[in-house]
Amino acid sequence: MSRGGLLRRFPVLAIRDFRLLLADRLIAPASVGFSLVGVSFAVLKGTNSPTDLSYVLAAQIAPSLIFALLGGVAADRFPPQRVIIAANLMMALGEGTFGIGVLAGHPSLWAMMGLEAVTGTGIAIFYPASQALLPRLVPGGMLQEASAISRLAMNTGQMSGAAVAGLLVAATSPGLALVLCGLGMVGTVPVLRSIRAGRDNPRSGTADGVNGINGTPPSMLTELREGWSEFRSHTWLWVIVAEFCVVMMAWYGAFSVLGPVVARAHLGGAAAWGAITAADAFGLITGGLMSLRFTPRRPMLFVVLTGGAVAISPLSLAMVLPLAAICAASFGLGVFVEMMMVQWTVTMARNIPPEKLARVSSYDVLGTVMAMPAGALIAGPLGSAIGTSRAEYAAAGVIVVAAALALIPRDIRTIRNDDADRLHGAAAAGTDLGTDPGKSPPSSVELRRSWSTSGTSAPTRPHTPRRARGARRSALRSRPSQVRRRPRNGRSERPS
Repeated sequence: MSRGGLLRRFPVLAIRDFRLLLADRLIAPASVGFSLVGVSFAVLKGTNSPTDLSYVLAAQIAPSLIFALLGGVAADRFPPQRVIIAANLMMALGEGTFGIGVLAGHPSLWAMMGLEAVTGTGIAIFYPASQALLPRLVPGGMLQEASAISRLAMNTGQMSGAAVAGLLVAATSPGLALVLCGLGMVGTVPVLRSIRAGRDNPRSGTADGVNGINGTPPSMLTELREGWSEFRSHTWLWVIVAEFCVVMMAWYGAFSVLGPVVARAHLGGAAAWGAITAADAFGLITGGLMSLRFTPRRPMLFVVLTGGAVAISPLSLAMVLPLAAICAASFGLGVFVEMMMVQWTVTMARNIPPEKLARVSSYDVLGTVMAMPAGALIAGPLGSAIGTSRAEYAAAGVIVVAAALALIPRDIRTIRNDDADRLHGAAAAGTDLGTDPGKSPPSSVELRRSWSTSGTSAPTRPHTPRRARGARRSALRSRPSQVRRRPRNGRSERPS
């Protein structure tokens, strides 16, 4: 496809800062792919102990319990790309130093845990800033397309990095993979510094984060309290975060800790594990492509059920299926997880005020990962005590139960996508989803792809003149039949 044809098909690619963001989201995830393989096999090579691997991975996740919230406040107060630069440099320091230590000899368990804690601090700071940056670069009407393409770039990078890292570790040393991870993270800094948009604080229009009384910023505690109030006001948000708190705890221990143990004992070692993680990433890429056209009718139900489907991962490892079957399971799960993540990202961006998005995202990441260190700490000793397969089966059971409980709230099962609701809600709020200064407005194709939910249910519809109602009915009649038959959720919701 020519450049002109590509821009006509995906108008969001005409935005310079978005193209720079895509470059960053190719390089950084490719570096993460090297880390995913390098860390696990560096620990197993040095200690030959799944329990020690549990401790190291728990040390990587533990900083999220503190620094995710601080990262959310920082990304709402300062330009998100600056926060991401700081996060990437911390990851480069942790993984690069770890790699040098592995190449030089056998680092101690405490040294590995300390370096992974540095890496984990960078990861914790990165996520809220990443969530806040994209909506500042593209118009609202292009947000779903931009999110799908952005995540497509991330998953392409991670798949490539994991595949190359598996071969590299099998042929040389996991230390080399970790050093390359650090170099890749440093390479993202010039790209992020070139992004011009998103430097103004959405609360004040300035770049210094000063927006409080008499020109002074509010206290961090005040900002955290504001973010918490917004987070708990959306039932669909906190219920699903609670579900994934349990899901990620069970999955992380079963996949990240016990998965490399299964690969080393039964599947062929690092190369097999690289193939499994690459298959997962390839599934994420396919899911990203499907997200450009796919919109579930009940998005929150889709998210909850996809969380339950994560049980496929530990089940395939528990049964010690052939490598090809495990890769196929990882691919299929990756497809659905990526479609879910696109819907989740767009829902957050469209329903949370921009000035609070990073803080609410920090509560999202905190709730999601807060039990992951426990999962990592439990998985290794549990696998040694009752056997790896039984521990994997137990993890799958926990995931299914968590998903079933998340289906209880009525909002999860009844929230539906409705383009008209989104457009009317935006008009009532005085926002323009279709235009942005200096950027081309989205076409009707992008608007037809767009969707949202507002709070825990659809917003109350404002009065619409008869002529406008007739035009909307004509527009809906021109769309596919399954869209025309979507029932409306008539329950009211307080304005967000």
